[in-house]
Amino acid sequence: MLNNVGRQTRPEGAGGDTEMPETFTGNRALNLETPLIFEQGVPGRIGVDLPEPKKVKAKLGGLARKGRIGLPDLSEPQVLRHYVRLSRQNYSIDAGFYPLGSCTMKHNPRINEKAARMPGLGDIHPLQPESTVQGALALVYELAEWLKTITGMPAVAMSPAAGAHGELCGVMAMRAAHEARGEVRTRILVPESAHGTNPATAALCGYKVDSVPARADGRMDLEAFEAKLGPDVAGVMLTNPNTCGLFENDIRKIADLVHAAGGYFYCDGANFNAILGRTRPGDLGVDAMHINLHKTFSTPHGGGGPGSGPVVLSDALAPFAPVPYVVKDDNGYRLQEDVEGDAAQSFGRMKTFHGQMGMFIRALAYMLSHGADGLKQIAEDAVLNANYIRVGLKDVLHTPFDGVCMHEALFDDSTLKDTGVSTLDIAKAMIDEGYHPMTMYFPLVVHGAMLVEPTESETKETLDLFIGTMRHLVDKARTGNDPDFFKNAPRYSPRRRLDETGAARKPILRWAPEGTE
Repeated sequence: MLNNVGRQTRPEGAGGDTEMPETFTGNRALNLETPLIFEQGVPGRIGVDLPEPKKVKAKLGGLARKGRIGLPDLSEPQVLRHYVRLSRQNYSIDAGFYPLGSCTMKHNPRINEKAARMPGLGDIHPLQPESTVQGALALVYELAEWLKTITGMPAVAMSPAAGAHGELCGVMAMRAAHEARGEVRTRILVPESAHGTNPATAALCGYKVDSVPARADGRMDLEAFEAKLGPDVAGVMLTNPNTCGLFENDIRKIADLVHAAGGYFYCDGANFNAILGRTRPGDLGVDAMHINLHKTFSTPHGGGGPGSGPVVLSDALAPFAPVPYVVKDDNGYRLQEDVEGDAAQSFGRMKTFHGQMGMFIRALAYMLSHGADGLKQIAEDAVLNANYIRVGLKDVLHTPFDGVCMHEALFDDSTLKDTGVSTLDIAKAMIDEGYHPMTMYFPLVVHGAMLVEPTESETKETLDLFIGTMRHLVDKARTGNDPDFFKNAPRYSPRRRLDETGAARKPILRWAPEGTE
């Protein structure tokens, strides 16, 4: 603690910003500083009285703890204030516009949260007898039916925990199908603009990743793709709309070509929000596609989880779907738990239990509240909002690909050339304006990329303010009248610009009291 000089408002060496004078406390009005919780502890201070535990014979042998556990001793108000203050430093979709591209940071309707917390659903346990959870099984079954209908696919695996886990499920089903045919295939084709988890998943499953270049219009090069096909190709992993926010117009041809070569078509469903209710992947020749319930269907996203990534499967891959899955028969609902009977060709189990129940509840509540017409409007409004931003900024920020985009608008840093201002500088200045920055430097195929996905949640007024803010920042960068403006941003955040490279290379992962190592 800095008892004599207070707490610094900015770190050492951050520059002398006369517009933001330091305060003695480190507080800035309602932006309250909080020390690490370990720094606040005082030995012997307690927030709750607990009875002395009964003495029992230790069963830990020589492993019993001899010293203090190292947790801070705090009063109840200290704990409460600490976490409330920390929460005020978080940016959230409830606080403002979240323009992160490729993340679909939409509003989460509170009725979904209320449904997920209903005692009959929120308090059940996965090891309860099936007879006592018939309602929960019915809910999972109904959600599966919605997903199959929306995608035009005959089967769905509900257990994958998130998008990357869903990719793993799809590629494992592809591998199982090849093995059932007695085939050994070693390559999977992946566009160069793919999400990083696509090649990682293929490699994890033992395949060699063969990258396919893009054309000048940002879409996969069909001729290069066709030239790479062969009897050793297990399939292709393609995102549609792709990572550049563009629809792969040759998708039906891509599917026909890979099928003719004996491979399968995995479609990354991370961007499904753009085509929801407008296009069914099953009609496009897709064999497997994960669906991020935590993105397209409004489960809270971005807080470290949990996610949910059900995988829809074609007729060719359905027999290899993982267990467990819900079956409806004359006796009600049951779980197919074992690799036998109708599941004899299943590649097995991906996780201990049956899926992410809270995510299922929220997703079904979202679907039922919108209905078929509402789900279609979601995609229409998401694409409209992205194009509104694209048109509103295209005269000040360069768009690397011509024409209408889908759910996200992509810009590059060519407009900032010779200004001394980078994509990162723009992002830091956005923090001072009250925005979480857009996705930066991704996709990697675009230099200095700025990827913006407004989703369908945002109003015209919100988008107009965002467009105005971005135009202001770009104009300020171009004029060059204040070279320190961007380099010193952010000024108003709880912490100023940090040495991110140093933090990554020499992270301090453990707190230690002052004067100790």
